[in-house]
Amino acid sequence: MPTARDREEALLNRCAAVARGDAIKASDQSEATVFRLASMILGRGFEDQAGKLRSAAAKYFAEHPDEVMEPVEAVEKGWVIGLSRLRDMLTRKLQGQP
Repeated sequence: MPTARDREEALLNRCAAVARGDAIKASDQSEATVFRLASMILGRGFEDQAGKLRSAAAKYFAEHPDEVMEPVEAVEKGWVIGLSRLRDMLTRKLQGQP
C-alpha cells in the first residue's frame, strides 16, 4: 500500500511531466487541483511551466466543472503537505535535481 510520501512523489512526478509538456491533461480531480495550485505558487523563471500546469487543470475542469475546488483544499485533503514544500520540491524536479 502506498504511503503518503509515495503518493506525494507520484503527484510531483505528474506535475513535473505536465510542466515540461510531456502530458497535457490531469487524470482526476486531485491532479487538476494540485496542478492549478502548483501553477499559482511556482516562482520566477517558471512561467512557461506554470502555464502548462494551469492549462492542464483548466482542460480537466472544463470537462468536469462540478469538481472545481479551491486549491487550498488540496492541502486540507492531504493531496499536498504544504504550499512551500510543493513549490520547493517541484522547483527542484524542474531543475533536474533529485
